[in-house]
Amino acid sequence: MTVTRGFQGRRDRRTVDLPPGQHLAAGFPVLSTGPAHNEPTSSWAFSIGSPRGGTRTWSWAQMMQLPTDRITADIHCVTRWSMLGTTWTGISLDVLFEDVDVQYPYALVHSYGGYTTNLPMVDLVGGKAWIAFEFDGRPLTAEHGGPARLLVPHLYFWKSAKWVKGLSLLTTDQPGFWERHGYHNYGDPWREERHADD
Repeated sequence: MTVTRGFQGRRDRRTVDLPPGQHLAAGFPVLSTGPAHNEPTSSWAFSIGSPRGGTRTWSWAQMMQLPTDRITADIHCVTRWSMLGTTWTGISLDVLFEDVDVQYPYALVHSYGGYTTNLPMVDLVGGKAWIAFEFDGRPLTAEHGGPARLLVPHLYFWKSAKWVKGLSLLTTDQPGFWERHGYHNYGDPWREERHADD
């Protein structure tokens, strides 16, 4: 699909709820650094590793036994589209962190296909982040990061890594893929933290 430069999407009375520079998307846009990675649930696994060498891993079947949340959240992409009131089903990272030493200030998120993004741990705890496996009541499709993606809705959506497979807990911050290529290290949409110099 070709989009005319400067296209701002359809306006609506809810734009008052949008961060600066954002417009409402008509649908759920698909943006990725490469082709969709379609990891079968039979081989999918999620791991959390720490600098001390300990790693905790869950298979898909084990993850599906954990308590889930129904999340309603606004999402905002750095490319300026937003969707309001999106609904997801996922497992809070707080649940996964219950049996993990999380006394580290940073995390690097890893995805099938090699994508990475970095986050402070404070943005992954306290009901702020989930491993999401359903969108709008349906299994998450590969083009939108299925079978599971990270969901961190209070930050620009590149931080909600598609095809997620794990976290490395870190003592020092390590930039991920887009952060190494000029994106802001944090990505707060309300502060328009799009690029490294914002």
